[in-house]
Amino acid sequence: MNIIFKRKSVRTYLDIDVDDVTVEQIIRAGMAAPSAKNQRPWEFYVVRNKETLAKLATCTPYARPVANAPVAIVACYRTKGIFEPMMTLLDMSCCCENMLIQAAALEMGSVWLSFAPHPERQEPAKKVLNLPEDLEVFAVLPVGYPQGQGKIIDRFDPARIHWEE
Repeated sequence: MNIIFKRKSVRTYLDIDVDDVTVEQIIRAGMAAPSAKNQRPWEFYVVRNKETLAKLATCTPYARPVANAPVAIVACYRTKGIFEPMMTLLDMSCCCENMLIQAAALEMGSVWLSFAPHPERQEPAKKVLNLPEDLEVFAVLPVGYPQGQGKIIDRFDPARIHWEE
């Protein structure tokens, strides 16, 4: 599990394509995530078109890394046919974390760009992708070969552990 400690947020990428097999491996890891009552609310859009990537990058002030990525995985969730709607965002969080860890395991860079639960971010992205009414954008994960090494941050804080006596 050391890969968890090697994952970092990567926002700049080399101008090298990411093959479909790699993208599928990342999405496969996302689909392996647990979900409430196995509802698996996820749907994924793989975006390579530079114009579409540029448009997605303007949907939120934090999405700029999408513009220079060779590919972005747009993680969406269904709103119909869901029996635990209050759990959907939790399910999607597990899914995206799995994808970020798998990207790191494949020596790819990625970053979680949150769109949900902000309608002012979700709606423009939904229009860019021409999504059906029953899909919402959860997050966008740009993926690529990292430009530079980046810094791994140790977030362990023993003060946040409370041992029962």
